[in-house]
Amino acid sequence: MSSDPRTIQIYDERAGEYASVTADHIETPLLQAFIAALPSDAHVLDLGCGPGLFAAAMEAKGLTVDATDASEQMVALANQQPGVSARQASFADLDAREHYDGVWANFSLLHAPRADMPGHLARIHSALKPGGQFHMTVKTGTGEARDRLGRFYTYYQPCEMRALLEDAGFTVTKITPGRDKGLDGSLSDWISVASHA
Repeated sequence: MSSDPRTIQIYDERAGEYASVTADHIETPLLQAFIAALPSDAHVLDLGCGPGLFAAAMEAKGLTVDATDASEQMVALANQQPGVSARQASFADLDAREHYDGVWANFSLLHAPRADMPGHLARIHSALKPGGQFHMTVKTGTGEARDRLGRFYTYYQPCEMRALLEDAGFTVTKITPGRDKGLDGSLSDWISVASHA
């Protein structure tokens, strides 16, 4: 979902590899908690869906999922998943109003410049129905940098992320820390933030 051309190019070139690296992350308690907080017939946006594995898991639970990603190759992979209909779009393309019961943005918004984050969060808040659930995961740290593959990242401290969400009108309900190895092979610390509109 990044608008950074270099980041999108890397995901286009390594979409299959990324799908393999992240395949064992799908059965996460974070996804289970997100689904449990939604109505049984919820309409969800997977914002930055990557290869569509989470979208497919949500569809399998009976949710209706709109899946979007800025990478053409990621969208192509997502559309191969059972029940998934994905389209190419950037964060800034989101213009829905009170349309979704939930928005899932897992390791996607961290590719946006820090200066753009308030606008992205405002659009997500507008796209959610009142009380709608929002999940996002970002890497922890400070500043902005490219990883060893060249992907652009913005790093956040938990208190900063909480403040940004609250400023956008969200109520933060839980912050969960974690650590995983990513596509570039390095271990990274992250936080998952659950909130609602």
